[in-house]
Parts: sequence; C-alpha cells; structure tokens
Amino acid sequence: MADDVINPVFVDLLPQPLERGVLYISIRYKTMAHLCCCGCGSKVVTPLSPTGWSLIYNGKEASLRPSIGNWSLPCRSHYWILKNRVEWAESWSQERVAAGFNRDVAIKQRYHHDQAQEQSPPAARPADAEAGSPLPREERSTIRKWLSRLLS
Repeated sequence: MADDVINPVFVDLLPQPLERGVLYISIRYKTMAHLCCCGCGSKVVTPLSPTGWSLIYNGKEASLRPSIGNWSLPCRSHYWILKNRVEWAESWSQERVAAGFNRDVAIKQRYHHDQAQEQSPPAARPADAEAGSPLPREERSTIRKWLSRLLS
C-alpha cells in the first residue's frame, strides 16, 4: 500500500531500520532518507546539495525539489513530496530518464567548474610604474589630485 503522507523527522544519524511514512533529515550530513512511498520497502537517499535535492521546511511541513524518481528500483516509482504529502507523478521512459541523468551531470559539472573559478586566485596585473601599489596609475593620479585640493 502506497503512502500519501510523509512526516519529517530531524536526526543526526539515520536510524536502522527506517520507518514507513517518515522523511529522515540530517542537516549535519546533508542528506535525507525514507522508505519508498510506493510501499516496496526500498531505502531512498536524497542528498541535500546545490546540485541535488533542496528542502523547504516551514517548521511543520517539508517539501523536496526536484521530484523523487526511483528509476533504479524495480518499482520505478516517481513522486513529489510537497508539504508532507506524497503527490504521484507519471512514469518516465528510459529515454527520458537518460536525458534527465545527462542534464543532471551537466548541471553538476557547470556548478563545480564555477566554484573552482570563484576559488582561483585573481590574475596577476602587469607591473606598474610604482612597484607595490595595489591601485592602477589613473586611480593613483585621481587620488593625488583630490588630496592636493583637500590639503591646499
């Protein structure tokens, strides 16, 4: 029998065994887990990450984005968790699953590339007339003019 409601429970570590109808959320380990809502009993793990699932919690109800597509499980169930309710979605063809997987891989690669770019040291500036100055020549000139007016 399928679940229509799933209740969030915040934990540090996932308990063993998992209970039906419970969405376990570990903020510490950035992961969520539950038993498949179709009732097959399979464990479903959804990592919290900028390129994985996101959690919206209003103090009482939990929603996950994107949907849960259990394409590697025999049941191939597909559903949304929206405000503690399980909303069933259509099954996907193998072609659609492959396209979704490829899209997810591209999103992850782009995200990690962008993160690496943000953490790279800035490009070195060409040497300037006044060695050691962090400001370009035109900014130094403007500051000198402003200071000379101020001090005269």
